[in-house]
Amino acid sequence: MVASPEDYPWSSFHANALGASDPLIHPHSEYLALDADATQRLEAYRELFKTALSDDQLLDIRSHLQQQRALGTHRFQAAIEAELGRVAKIRPRGRPRKVF
Repeated sequence: MVASPEDYPWSSFHANALGASDPLIHPHSEYLALDADATQRLEAYRELFKTALSDDQLLDIRSHLQQQRALGTHRFQAAIEAELGRVAKIRPRGRPRKVF
């Protein structure tokens, strides 16, 4: 889509990595845990983007997007399933086999 996250106008990168003010962005606990100091937190967040995703990570992201499933830990997926009442895990291709 873009060469750098800061090139995407609707990204939270501007707020989380560059310190831009955005009334729609509210820091979550994982972000705040990066560092107690705001300046160091911005730097720590930028560091997260300096390493490219592996081919396996990209495949996992694409698989979840194609099936519109929640990407995360089993605990996270179970919470999503309980909250939304729908499957959050990747399903195998095709219809489930009939059991007689």
